Amino acid sequence: MLDHMALPDLPIDTEAMLAGLREWVECESPTWDAGAVNRMLDLACRDLALMGAAIERIPGAPEPSGVMMGGMVRARLPHPRMGEPGITIMGHFDTVHPVGTLGVNPFRIEGDKAWGPGIFDMKGGNFLALEALRQLAAAGMQTPLPVTVLFTPDEEIGSPTSRALIEAEAARARYVLVPEPGKQGGGITTGRYAIARFNLTTTGKPSHAGARLSEGRSAIREMCKRILQIEAMTDDDCTFSVGVLHSGQWVNCVSSQARGEALSMAKRQEDLDRGVAAMLALSDADTGFQVTRGLTRPVWEPSEATLSLAAHVETLHKAVGLGFSHQSQGGGSDGNFTGAMGVPTLDGLGVEGDGAHTLDEHIDIPSLPARARVMAGLLAGLS
Repeated sequence: MLDHMALPDLPIDTEAMLAGLREWVECESPTWDAGAVNRMLDLACRDLALMGAAIERIPGAPEPSGVMMGGMVRARLPHPRMGEPGITIMGHFDTVHPVGTLGVNPFRIEGDKAWGPGIFDMKGGNFLALEALRQLAAAGMQTPLPVTVLFTPDEEIGSPTSRALIEAEAARARYVLVPEPGKQGGGITTGRYAIARFNLTTTGKPSHAGARLSEGRSAIREMCKRILQIEAMTDDDCTFSVGVLHSGQWVNCVSSQARGEALSMAKRQEDLDRGVAAMLALSDADTGFQVTRGLTRPVWEPSEATLSLAAHVETLHKAVGLGFSHQSQGGGSDGNFTGAMGVPTLDGLGVEGDGAHTLDEHIDIPSLPARARVMAGLLAGLS
């Protein structure tokens, strides 16, 4: 077993990590581009193959609207007890950034920060997890438990095609580790808020906007009224926001249909259930407004086993000079599913930084090797 005092001495090369991570970041992989996500998974498979992993590629599947998603990768590291319940490392390679984002937010290093689309959420965390495994292998150390790595393509849209496999792998695991972005100052995540998505449609009456404007009924106008109504429902217990809107094709036509997507988040399941009921009650045939429920992430409340894991991680953080804190938080991740199943789960084990889902997305470079050492200590200590 790796002694805590030896963690700072693991010979992690920060420059080498950044060089490897750069290749991942420059392989842009937005959720809705299955080919791009699969190219990113190809890179991960190459790195896993060099580590001696037994790799399985699971083909992509269509999400509810029919768009084909990228595939998945399940890799099992060499271990004398391979096949027994062990540790599952779980991460996603899809990002919210469309191909071409590198043109405005290229990979670059300035001082102790590195920028690039997806570097923080969550390619940096996935990379440090593999680096931890590489370091343990280089040191001739066998993890007490077998390790499975699961990389998925659709977390940013609620994991519609990967949830079944995520839950199947979690059911076979003793522990799940999720290297989603860490909180500044050494923070990790031990619970997640509940999240629900909704599909919105308004149906209007078309007419010529120049010649017969008064004969039409605008679906856009009705949708805008509903967006204000929905977002005004936000309170301290449950939030509501509309993040997607599609409507219209010709400016000289009164719009006949508008489509949108809304998100609701709550710290407690009962508050989310109340929010879901309130959203569904907004449907109104007279005005042509309809709300249907989309994907939902259940609330994950930390179990005693998860809190015990967090206490163990605190000792690892101290060993490498990192601060430590843990909390439940919003944002959602695949840890919602595994934690809600009762499987001991730790989330937010990835790199520190800021700007997730923006053009300012970056990581704090010193946290990359430090948190990789923590991950190595965790993998070497769980039994």
